[in-house]
Amino acid sequence: MFVDRVNIHCKAGDGGNGCASFRREAHIARGGPDGGDGGDGGSVIIQAERNLGSLSNIQGHHHWTADSGRDGRGALCSGRKGGDLYIYVPPGTLVKDAHSGELICDLQKNGETLVVCKGGWGGRGNKHFATATNRAPSEAEPGKPGEERELLLELKLIADVGIIGKPNAGKSTLLSRLTKATPEIANYPFTTKYPNLGVVVVAEDFSFVMADIPGLIEGAHAGIGLGHEFLRHVQRTKVLVHLVEPDPMDQTDPLQNYKQIREELRLYDEQLAQRPELLFVSKSELPDAQALADLLREETGKPVALLSAATGQGLTELIRQLTAILKESQREEDAAESPSVTGEQAQVGTGGQGADAS
Repeated sequence: MFVDRVNIHCKAGDGGNGCASFRREAHIARGGPDGGDGGDGGSVIIQAERNLGSLSNIQGHHHWTADSGRDGRGALCSGRKGGDLYIYVPPGTLVKDAHSGELICDLQKNGETLVVCKGGWGGRGNKHFATATNRAPSEAEPGKPGEERELLLELKLIADVGIIGKPNAGKSTLLSRLTKATPEIANYPFTTKYPNLGVVVVAEDFSFVMADIPGLIEGAHAGIGLGHEFLRHVQRTKVLVHLVEPDPMDQTDPLQNYKQIREELRLYDEQLAQRPELLFVSKSELPDAQALADLLREETGKPVALLSAATGQGLTELIRQLTAILKESQREEDAAESPSVTGEQAQVGTGGQGADAS
């Protein structure tokens, strides 16, 4: 089951209490203080795990409580530290404060961690309170309580390519043809009720993740038809594949359908409207497909190609275009991440010191 929104309550472990005790041994009349410290409480940590595809593993488990530290004991024995509690989520999970809605962290990379509740410190034993004037203190410090908070976890899928279009435009069928994904496919609208992911393997050294986004309708930007639930999953994509059906079951105008979805993207997030888009007329085996492609090309000024998941027409061209766009995007990202070396920084005098870059 696909779950992309969960509320949880997190409580870190309390610190153990410090111990007030005194050394008691034979032939030692007045042993000094020997109370040990309490152990620190465990923290609650959220970690991104790439083997997870949704938040279903934590649904139904609302309260997450880490172990508390053990109390200190005599003979300067410190209490054991409470174990940390890890909550595993898929990469792309947003961690928000449940009350204010404030974004705390966006866990995008596998293995990335966030301490959401820090464990309480253990209390100090009476050994720490001994002074020159008070050599036998009976005072010990209690442990500090662990942090506690309500969190909202929201998943935004991390996919390279997002397939968008009206309901029943052929998005799931396309995903099933290009990947090993097995989404539900049927000849009626809204068959897809949650996003599906699949990996397109182009070569041994290159592949990309494709997401089939459930059909969008008018008002999706305002949440109509679960629009908010669907649209947020295309925000991380690098390129959109827009499928336009030539003969919609509801008898709507295909051109208006295209414009409507473009407007919904713009209203939801202006950056989505600026994202690279490949425009295809799906179900090209239908009689009106070529005429619609010509009309879309004339109206939008964009390249428009025919595509059929049933016959395979256009699939090779689609993969070729996606590969070119994604490789170019990767080159730009690599160039942006690589440190630029200025001439002044690179200048090193023979037998002397390099120039100060500041």
